[in-house]
Amino acid sequence: MTVTHEAWTAEQTTATLEIDGHDLAVAYYEDGADTDGPPVVFLHGIPTWSYLWRGVAPAVAADRHVLAPDLLGYGSSAMGDGFDRSIRAQEAMVEALLDHVGAERASLVAHDIGGGAALRLAARTDRVERLVLSNVACYDSWPVEFIHGLGLPGMAAELADDETLEEKLAFVFDSGLYGDPDDHERFCAGMRAPWQPDEARVSLVRNAIATNTNHTTEIDYGAVSAETLLLWGADDVLQSLDYAERLADDIGAGTDLVALEEAYHWVVEDRPDAYREQVLDFV
Repeated sequence: MTVTHEAWTAEQTTATLEIDGHDLAVAYYEDGADTDGPPVVFLHGIPTWSYLWRGVAPAVAADRHVLAPDLLGYGSSAMGDGFDRSIRAQEAMVEALLDHVGAERASLVAHDIGGGAALRLAARTDRVERLVLSNVACYDSWPVEFIHGLGLPGMAAELADDETLEEKLAFVFDSGLYGDPDDHERFCAGMRAPWQPDEARVSLVRNAIATNTNHTTEIDYGAVSAETLLLWGADDVLQSLDYAERLADDIGAGTDLVALEEAYHWVVEDRPDAYREQVLDFV
């Protein structure tokens, strides 16, 4: 998929949603041939944004209604202070977005902390029909050391320095991809773009601080009744394949596990063709 992050941003819609008593801007990509049917909602993680799904969501939109929101504090969504952007709050945002578009139920395709939000919603309600989980935050797997470091005191001031910001983003994106970095140039540029403004740098720190292990350890994983596909980057050292195997056991019947080789944490980018085919077959 050759779409630039500028083009993706230009296609986004923004809605004001009430979440935890706050009116917050939520930006989302929307497309699809069947806008009357249950949507497929794509949820990214930290520190990405909905541009992560540029190679998958448009393909699914050929047959289904697609939504790909920027989580609270990410991308083109609200980034200021004064609101929660934890996994629990992101779950509330997803449900508010479904209400906004008039969708009683949806299928969710989720990565990283987006997966934590998806699991919470699927365990708590019957609004999730199908669930694709990729290298998601679950159990006590989160936050990893890099994200914990972003939330340390004084980090907002440190990230005001361009070189420090670039060093952090290069570590998490450029060095976290499988194969030749030149093959991922568009991805890396797109992932960096939202974090350049001063407000966004502060928001990145707030997002890191908001990662909360309690919000995934309290999930009743056995209560998830949605048909589930665990589509996992097999070589991820952040959210390892062991967590996928544990989820398969706990969610139980109706759960399939597909491990994609030659893929780290950014499995959507590392194996785009295989990832897209698996999602299309499943949803």
